[in-house]
Amino acid sequence: MLWKSLSFSELKLDELYELLKLRVDVFVVEQNCPYPELDNKDRHSQTQHLLGLDEHGNIQAYARVLAPGVSYPDASIGRVIVSKAARGAGVAHTLMQKAISISVKKWPEHNIQLGGQEHLTGFYQQQGFEPVSDVYLEDGIPHLDMLLTLKGKK
Repeated sequence: MLWKSLSFSELKLDELYELLKLRVDVFVVEQNCPYPELDNKDRHSQTQHLLGLDEHGNIQAYARVLAPGVSYPDASIGRVIVSKAARGAGVAHTLMQKAISISVKKWPEHNIQLGGQEHLTGFYQQQGFEPVSDVYLEDGIPHLDMLLTLKGKK
């Protein structure tokens, strides 16, 4: 898998189309959850789009890494997604490790927060995140906020 981390302005039109298509295919269609997918956070000047590409250049994995203050006071990771074709091969763990690495490099003074689907709590805990909220409904799906506290941070 080839990994690329790009700002919005660095994305090629085809990359943007493919990442949005993947997000809609999974979050809206597969999960049957209509919600406002385009939230203007993609275009934020500090947002990083992490793409995992297969040998044919197709996006198989994606995560959005956001600066502190965009979604949470801390840095955050969202829109974590692996295509159906790439699931079950450990790609999601690599994706999260790379997203965490980007966040730590760009904003080393901040912890990392995310709002994860409740059924993925164990997966995020394997990455070092811990629940920091009760379960809440977001677009009809149970979620909870989780925090990765970096060494020396509170």
